[in-house]
Amino acid sequence: MKISMSEQSALLRIVERFPRQHIVVLGDLVADEFIYGEIARVSREAPVLILKQREKRIVPGGGANAANNLVDLEARVTPVSAVGADEAGDALVRAFQEKGVSMRHVLRLDGYVTPTKSRVLGVLSHGHPQQIVRVDREPQEKVLPSVRRRLTGTAQSALGKASALLVSDYGYGVTNCAEVDVLRRSVHGRSLPLTVDSRYDFPAYTHVTAATPNEPEVEEACGERIGHDLAVLHRLGRKLLRRQSLQALLVTRGREGMALFEPRRSPLHLPIFGSDQVADVTGAGDTVIATFTLALAGGASFLEAATIANCAAGLVVMKRGTATVTRAELEEAIRSS
Repeated sequence: MKISMSEQSALLRIVERFPRQHIVVLGDLVADEFIYGEIARVSREAPVLILKQREKRIVPGGGANAANNLVDLEARVTPVSAVGADEAGDALVRAFQEKGVSMRHVLRLDGYVTPTKSRVLGVLSHGHPQQIVRVDREPQEKVLPSVRRRLTGTAQSALGKASALLVSDYGYGVTNCAEVDVLRRSVHGRSLPLTVDSRYDFPAYTHVTAATPNEPEVEEACGERIGHDLAVLHRLGRKLLRRQSLQALLVTRGREGMALFEPRRSPLHLPIFGSDQVADVTGAGDTVIATFTLALAGGASFLEAATIANCAAGLVVMKRGTATVTRAELEEAIRSS
C-alpha cells in the first residue's frame, strides 16, 4: 500500500492527536497465556511430544489487547469490565497498572473464571517456536445481568469526558447489544464514535458508528460464502451496512487487506500494508479496532482511520504472539509507506 505525500501529512497529523484522546473500552478482557519450551522427545506413555517448559507469560488478549494497543498508541484508556479473582485476572490487572492505567472500573468477581487462551509452543533445535496446542479456559456461565447493568452505568459515567467508546464483545457477557444501545442513546447528540468488534453477535449491533468484522464473521452473519468473489463481498457489505444502520463497515480480509463500506459510496479496498509474509495474526483484529477507533476520535474520516488501522495491522502481524503497535512505529510506517 502506497500513500501520497499529502495523505502522509494528513495521517501523521491525526496520529499526533492520539495522546489527547480518551477511549473507554467496554468488553471482555481475555488473558493470552504463552507457554514456551523445548521439544525433548516423544513420550513412551503415548504418541505425544514431551516439552521441557522454559517460559510462561500472560499478556492482555481480547478486549484487553485492544485496550493495550490504545495504551501503547499513547491514548488515555479507561477499561470497564470484569475478571475473576484468579491468576489470569491478577496478571491482567497488574499488566495495566504497570503501564499507569487505572483498573478501578474492572470488577473482580469471585467464582468467575477469567477467560484464558493458553498456547503451548515448542522449539525443535534452533527453529522458531511452533504452536502445538491451544487450551481455552472459560467461565461456565456468562457475567450476570446485574453485573452487566452495573458496568453499563460505569461506562456511561466515564463517557462524559471520553473521545470514543470501543466495544469488544467476545461472548463472555460483560456487555451485549442491548446494553450498548443504552449507551448509544445516552450520548445521542454528541459526535462520539462508538465502534464494535463482536465475535459471535455482530449482526445484533445496530445504529453504532462502525463495526470491524473479519470476512468469516461477515459470511456467518449473512449465511453466505464469499470466497474470492468481490461481487459477493460488496453485496453482503452493503446489506449489513443498511440492515444495521452503520455509518461505516470495515471488513478485515487477512492477506487481502481490508474493505471499507460507507453509505452512498463505492466500496474501497485497501491492500495489505507491508509484507504478506505474516509471522502471527493473533490479536490483529484487536489492533485494527483500537487504531481505527482512536483515529476516528482524533477527527479522521473513515477512509483515513481505515488507512491508519491498515498500517497498524501490517506492523502487528509481523510480531509473534499477542502484540501491540506503538505510536512511534506507526508514524515511521506512514512516513516510509
